[in-house]
Amino acid sequence: MSLPAYIPVRHVMRKEVTFVNGRTDVFEALRTMKRVQATCLIVEKRHENDEYGMLLFSDIAKQVIAKDRAPERINVYEIMAKPVISVRPGMDIRYCARLFDNFGISHAPVVENDEVVGIVSYYLLVLEGLPNLD
Repeated sequence: MSLPAYIPVRHVMRKEVTFVNGRTDVFEALRTMKRVQATCLIVEKRHENDEYGMLLFSDIAKQVIAKDRAPERINVYEIMAKPVISVRPGMDIRYCARLFDNFGISHAPVVENDEVVGIVSYYLLVLEGLPNLD
């Protein structure tokens, strides 16, 4: 079994992207993640020349839970990743997987015309990128 010659990231990305302000506390961010059933949030730019940030469950586990910090007393901007590596919607999923491996990341925003249009992860690359598993 082999992959088709080309599968773009746009075909496997999650199009429902949830944004959060960096000043939001982690407890509220977790409530948002639970409500929208997401494992990551994109942190809004503060101004035109700023960059997007990203908050993952793993950031919360490593920097809040493992350090026994109160999530309602920590702001998202204190633990988020910023700037983040982004991918284009037209990128082949093979290159996206290699990029993830090369940089030790598991999620990336999909950016087109300087706007986030989706999120891609290892999970989506495998689940949606492989031929029908039935």
